[in-house]
Amino acid sequence: MNSWNANAAVISNWIMAGGLLAKLMVALLILLVGWIVIRIAKKMIVAALAKSTLDELLHPFILNTVRVVLWILLLLTILSWMGVPITAFLTALGAAGVAIALALRDSLSNFAGGIIILFSKPFKKGDHIEDLQVSGKVEKIDLLYTTISTFDKRIITMPNGKLANATVINYSKEPVRRVDFAFTASYDAKTSLVKEILRSAANSHPLAQKDPEPFVAVSGHGDHAINYVLRVWCNQEDYWVLYHDLLEQVKEDLDQAGVNIPYPQLDVHMV
Repeated sequence: MNSWNANAAVISNWIMAGGLLAKLMVALLILLVGWIVIRIAKKMIVAALAKSTLDELLHPFILNTVRVVLWILLLLTILSWMGVPITAFLTALGAAGVAIALALRDSLSNFAGGIIILFSKPFKKGDHIEDLQVSGKVEKIDLLYTTISTFDKRIITMPNGKLANATVINYSKEPVRRVDFAFTASYDAKTSLVKEILRSAANSHPLAQKDPEPFVAVSGHGDHAINYVLRVWCNQEDYWVLYHDLLEQVKEDLDQAGVNIPYPQLDVHMV
């Protein structure tokens, strides 16, 4: 009887060992198949990203994210096959994720802002932007920060989390831009004459577009002068050249026509 029990125990241990070995073999097979599938998926994603219009800075992020997710799924599949309870593993993984998120909340905010900027593309490298605090040319867009070069050659690094939630003006989005001018002339000057001088100065400038044509009008009656507005369209890159040229040209034309540009005066009467 004792011999029978001993033989049964040996057979049982052999079966259990054989079963464990079989599980290990299947687990290794799952690992091999999963590794092949991940490599194939990686190649497919690389090919898809190469044909997509997504910013190249997003390609490594998307590729690494998919790869990590696939390896985690593969690991969970193997642990589940081996009979290892994965609930505790998932709980520990979630707790670690929460701790990391709390420790890196500012960086994660910037990272999320970078993803939003790269996907929505409110601006790109080389654009002239302004966020109501900083104005300049976009030099580089990373996942965490955007580098801006101001026109007086200062380099400003802005967190993407802040920039993604700011009101950003993109001056380079459209190929043309309108230049707005405000001029004043004496009440003694004929309105038609002043408007003709402004219109002629705009039409004679080679950088000013004729369609739409320049707009000239009286914009208000000031305390000391009549206010005029001049609006001219030009190519984006010609904005500042046209702006400064017309300021100078209009001043010369008004002086030549004898139109007085008044300035505030204060009369003091002695009693």
